[in-house]
Amino acid sequence: MQELINYLFETKAIRVCPKGKPFWYTSGKIGPYYINTHFLFGGEKAANVFLEEIDRLKVNKTACSEEFHRIVKENYSKDPVYKGTIDIMVEYIRQNINVEDIDYISGGERRDWFFSFMIADILAKPHITLFKDASSVIYENGASFEKENIEKASVLHIADLITSASSYERAWVPAIEKINGVMKWSLVVVDRLQGGGELLEKLNVNSHALVFIDKSVFRKAFEKGYIDADQLDLVLKYIDDPEGFIDSFLKENPDFISESLKEGRKTAERAKLLLKSLEEKKQKEEGQ
Repeated sequence: MQELINYLFETKAIRVCPKGKPFWYTSGKIGPYYINTHFLFGGEKAANVFLEEIDRLKVNKTACSEEFHRIVKENYSKDPVYKGTIDIMVEYIRQNINVEDIDYISGGERRDWFFSFMIADILAKPHITLFKDASSVIYENGASFEKENIEKASVLHIADLITSASSYERAWVPAIEKINGVMKWSLVVVDRLQGGGELLEKLNVNSHALVFIDKSVFRKAFEKGYIDADQLDLVLKYIDDPEGFIDSFLKENPDFISESLKEGRKTAERAKLLLKSLEEKKQKEEGQ
C-alpha cells in the first residue's frame, strides 16, 4: 500500500502540522495531523468543487446519483491519483471478497460517494445511495428508483474513512436494514484505529481498510521526505498518548488557548470546547 500512502501525502489528504501549530479537531481536541481522504479525488481544490456539486445536486434524491456517477467517471478517466486509488480499492475487493457474493455497493452522504459510485461502476453492481436522513435510492443502469425491499441482499459499503464508525451505527447500517438488506462488508480507504473496526464487527459487518493510521504510516512518510523529523516526533508522541500530547503542548504554549479564542468563529468554538473539557477534568481531579 506504499503507493496509496504516497497519494495520501502528495494530495495533502494526510497533513501534518509544523511544530508548535497543531490542528483543531471538531471534538475540541488538538492533534498533529489532519485527514481529508476525499482529497484523493485529485487534490483539495478538485475535492471541494465536487463537494459543492454534491450539496447542490443532492436536493433531488432521484436525479443526483446519475450526476455523481458522471462526475466521478469523468474524473477517473483524467486524474491519475484518483484512478490509482480506485484501482487499488477494486483490486483489494477482488482479492479479499468474493465479488459474486456482492449484490449491491452502498455509499453514504457525502464523502463516501467520491469512491462508492466508481467502484460500483467497475464491479458492475447496482449502487445504493444513502442519505443522512436514512432514506436511500437504488441506482442501476443509469436509472434511479426507491425500493422498499431488497430481499436480504448482501451489501458492501464503501467509505472514505472510519474513526469510531458512529455513522454506521447511527445511519448506514439501519438504512440498509430498513430496505431489508444486509451490510456484510465495509471497505474504507483509511482506518484511524479509534475503535471503528471493533464497532463494525459488533454490528456483524466485516471491516476492511487499505491504510491504518499507525506509526508505520508516518515513518514511511518521513523516509520519503513528506514530513520532517520534528513532525514525525510530534505524531509519534500523539499516537502514544493523545491526552498527554495535549497536556504537554499546553504547558509549553500557555497562550495557545487564549490566542485561539481570538481567531475565527470555528477555531474559537473549538477552543471553548477544549477549555470546558479541561475545566471538567480539573474539577474531577479535585473531587477525588
